Amino acid sequence: MITAAVSYSFLQHYWWLLGSVLASLLVFLMFVQGGQTFILTLGRSDAEKTMVVNALGRKWEFTFTTLVTFGGALFASFPLFYATSFGGAYWVWMAILFSFIIQAVAYEFRKKPDNFLGTKTYDVFLLVNGLLGPLLIGTAVATFFTGSPFKLDEMNHVIWLSPWRGLEAVANPVNVVLGLAVLFLTRVLGLLYLINTIEHQGIYERARKKLMTNAVIFLVFFLIFVGWLVMTDGYAYDDSGRVFMEPHKYLHNLLQMPVVLVILLAGVVLVLWGLFISLFKDSKMGIWHSGIGTILTVLALFLTVGYNHTAFYPSYVDLQSSLTIENASSSYFTLKVMSYVSIMIPFVFAYIWYAWKSINVKKITEEEVTSATETHIY
Repeated sequence: MITAAVSYSFLQHYWWLLGSVLASLLVFLMFVQGGQTFILTLGRSDAEKTMVVNALGRKWEFTFTTLVTFGGALFASFPLFYATSFGGAYWVWMAILFSFIIQAVAYEFRKKPDNFLGTKTYDVFLLVNGLLGPLLIGTAVATFFTGSPFKLDEMNHVIWLSPWRGLEAVANPVNVVLGLAVLFLTRVLGLLYLINTIEHQGIYERARKKLMTNAVIFLVFFLIFVGWLVMTDGYAYDDSGRVFMEPHKYLHNLLQMPVVLVILLAGVVLVLWGLFISLFKDSKMGIWHSGIGTILTVLALFLTVGYNHTAFYPSYVDLQSSLTIENASSSYFTLKVMSYVSIMIPFVFAYIWYAWKSINVKKITEEEVTSATETHIY
């Protein structure tokens, strides 16, 4: 019979795993944001530009929904993290939210008749979301490893010791490196998705040319971050909950959790394989290999920062205020009830997959976006 304490620990680990899966899916689905950064360069004519926008427009709601679900899952399972980060670093989260709001507005009104802002304004909105969304999310996630300037009092009220309210993260080069890695990863995934989805020789050739440059830049930033990760000291805690700095903590986590290390290596190999077949084999299926690889890689990074007695949201000004999956989680009862609800998750994923396949039943063509019978053009 499992004791309450053991099952509570299991539930805490279980919900960090679910949150990590959602975060991984979110990073993959941000190929929409990455693709948006090429709206002004991949399409030479209005019809070609509309093809790019429509290919991405069919999927933007998946990204937005996953972002909201990820935030909701963290709020319910780790409310102290939600209160600390969103209550303290609110400027960075407001900037992220704003970029996603203007994305929704752009897709809704870009091709509406008599829109007073004009199509070009909405294209700029999509470009801003494509650049700021991944960059800021990557920078914010990097603080899970580098720490943030906050303290918690005896009532767990957050005291944020920076007037920039989260934007101070950009002053740390490591945070910016991961932010840029995520940005160029989404650009790579966006190009791979457009190659797979659009049936147009001109767009295909331009996308392949841009893929090499963006892939190299992504790999440079990603390798810099991974190199820093395995060399740096990390935020650990003991059985009493006391937080301390452990040399090479994240490297130790990977070595002490070989399954996570295998997931990370498999993810990296799949990302590289997707790039290889797209660049050198003229394959249009790279998005699936690199996409699955992205999910596995991000999942491994989140498990590395949350498991094995690691503070997943550390404070570099007050170590004992750092958050762990043990001190930041909801009650045993709440996590247990939520776990029953989580049984529905596989059915939700199945529906998403069905909707994805139905939407992508045929590739985007120039005839489709210029046809008078087309019912919905973004």
